[in-house]
Amino acid sequence: MNAYSESLLVHFRRVEHLKKEVADSPSISLNERQVCDLELLCNRAFYPLTGFMRSEEYNAVVDHGRLPDGTLWPMPICLDLPEHTAARLQPGQALGLCDGEGFLLAVMHVREIWEPDKRKEAAHIFGTDDENRHPSVYSLLHRVHPYYVGGEIEGLHPPLHFDFPELRLPPSETHRRFTQMGWRNVIGFHTEKPLHCAHKEMITRAARQAGASIFLQPEVGRPSPRDLEHFTMIRCYQAFVRRFPQTMIMLGLLPYASRKAGPREALLQAIIRKNYGCTHFIVAPDQADPYVHETNEHLFYPAGQAQEMVAEHSGEIGIQAVPLEPMVYVEDKAQYLPEAQVGPDMVTKRISSVELRRRLEFDLPVPEWFSYPEVVAELKKTYPPRHKQGFTVFLTGLSGSGKSTLARILYVKFMELRDRPVTLLDGDIVRTHLSSELSFSKQDREINVRRIGYVASEITKNRGIAICAPIAPYEESRRYNRELISQYGGYIEIYMNTPLEVCEQRDRKGLYAKARQGLIQGVTGVDDPYVPPANPDLTIDTSQATPAEAVQEVLLYLSEQGYLR
Repeated sequence: MNAYSESLLVHFRRVEHLKKEVADSPSISLNERQVCDLELLCNRAFYPLTGFMRSEEYNAVVDHGRLPDGTLWPMPICLDLPEHTAARLQPGQALGLCDGEGFLLAVMHVREIWEPDKRKEAAHIFGTDDENRHPSVYSLLHRVHPYYVGGEIEGLHPPLHFDFPELRLPPSETHRRFTQMGWRNVIGFHTEKPLHCAHKEMITRAARQAGASIFLQPEVGRPSPRDLEHFTMIRCYQAFVRRFPQTMIMLGLLPYASRKAGPREALLQAIIRKNYGCTHFIVAPDQADPYVHETNEHLFYPAGQAQEMVAEHSGEIGIQAVPLEPMVYVEDKAQYLPEAQVGPDMVTKRISSVELRRRLEFDLPVPEWFSYPEVVAELKKTYPPRHKQGFTVFLTGLSGSGKSTLARILYVKFMELRDRPVTLLDGDIVRTHLSSELSFSKQDREINVRRIGYVASEITKNRGIAICAPIAPYEESRRYNRELISQYGGYIEIYMNTPLEVCEQRDRKGLYAKARQGLIQGVTGVDDPYVPPANPDLTIDTSQATPAEAVQEVLLYLSEQGYLR
């Protein structure tokens, strides 16, 4: 038996031993963010980490940006658990880590379970604990579970990926490929959005400055709201790479869940590229800013701060920072130039990410100086014109506010158009057929509204129209649905702002009368609160408008927004 066969046998025996060890131990199913973190721990992209952090490591990183031994590490990598799961664990236990389908991926040797101060974590890592200023703070405070568990990880099987396996290379394989191709200097580039002509000029310029070949490695972790459909995005990268000489660039995918922590995250991205074998790393002035793709005028972190932080620590982490120099298209020269070289008399052209999305949604031309035709062709597959997209109309308001009436009339109007399939998800219908086991507690109401959102997202994704008409009294579940559905098409939130006294006068179901008599509890508007939407797209008061007038207002809005022709 040769050495390779012996190593395989040892590995197989170890896997079987670990499976037996966790057979009678607790196990948990990880969400997409946690699976990404686990994969990078197991393939050593997060080296020198060997598992999810314990409290000593966590506190050292939050307070000082370093591990207890002094090693630079800018962000906590923790496994969060709900309270009822954490209560079942004890230090010394083996914990099975499974994917969403229950397939065992790894074993954690539990060393510690603790409740972190997440507001402190937010303030130190993101620079604020205000959830209204930074979207990741909201996610940390409301979506990350309250308990962390730390301990070493032993991987059994890498997460299953059936898409683009040839691009999902672990660090050991990228090291080997770079050596095979004779690449001494390799410059890494992190991205999460499609790339266009200006990006080619900027990346090429940075590679020349470093005398390096290019490793383009977009992140493919959990999608953020309004991210491109996954397969289209990868096809865009493949089309972009074909614009380079084959011997100059290599494409790989990074299973990474971004936190949008600005300079700290840019430093973590540089460490990851070092572990993948890169000698240089391209850093943009707005790297990992939560608002970079919305507008450059309102960044959360000061422009250039990420570049400064990575450059300051480049010697310590062993990878050289190369600043990404913004370039603009100069019309009279018909070429891209660095911003610093653009004179006041030169006419420049720009198209922002928001403007590109608008052009795609309203079927407007995208000039070839901005993007390559093959990239635009891929984008149009995911972003068809709005009148061909799916969308969701989400009606929210008190019982008796007119939601169901408006929803039924809209259903008829959309059916008359006959250009897209239409589905009505009325609150009572959903309660009967989808959520019959749920009570009217706050938790169950949130679950019910999110179920409606999931069904609507599938309808929207498949270019249909979903009309939802639940009470949906809480902002958190409505916000969750907006973020979920907006990835796939339009989301129009309509607040039925009919006064409570008018709703009580109507009281077709007799709910308010029974609640006032104390016969039932948990009636929204009486003994359970209704939180009005923060930013509805439309507000309608059916005590001031007839059903026909309300429908016309909705149809006019949809037409103005391009969803109806």
